Amino acid sequence: MAGDGRSPAWTDPSCPVARTVDLVGDRWSLLIIRDAMDGARSFTDFQQRTGIARNILTERLRKLTAHGLLTQVDAPSGRRRLYALTEAGKDLFPVIVTLRQWGERHAFEAGEPYSVLVDGDGSPVPDLLPVAADGSPLTSDTTSVRRHS
Repeated sequence: MAGDGRSPAWTDPSCPVARTVDLVGDRWSLLIIRDAMDGARSFTDFQQRTGIARNILTERLRKLTAHGLLTQVDAPSGRRRLYALTEAGKDLFPVIVTLRQWGERHAFEAGEPYSVLVDGDGSPVPDLLPVAADGSPLTSDTTSVRRHS
């Protein structure tokens, strides 16, 4: 990334995965997005939930705002600015859910407790799995990347 947080130096300009990782692939950016989805709005909210250093948080919030994943809005009191997810930021929800579900399967020892994402009725969110147009499951073995020239 360029130093101003606005002009990315794309790792791989033609790869959507690489571009996404360039924008949100560091640890802190995804945790900020996660916390925004869970109700964090203020600088203090993000700092307390993540434990991130203030200077790093400032840079990440600036970058996420510059790239249209967060926007700043006036607090009801009008005395400060809060952060809110944009539509692009909200579109990362399936990514966060998939990372969470991967973590539930692979990042904990058997019997180790972890938080669980639930729907409005309190039921655990079902696993997100990509499917083909006909409904059959897709895997890395059944898909390929087509490069445009």
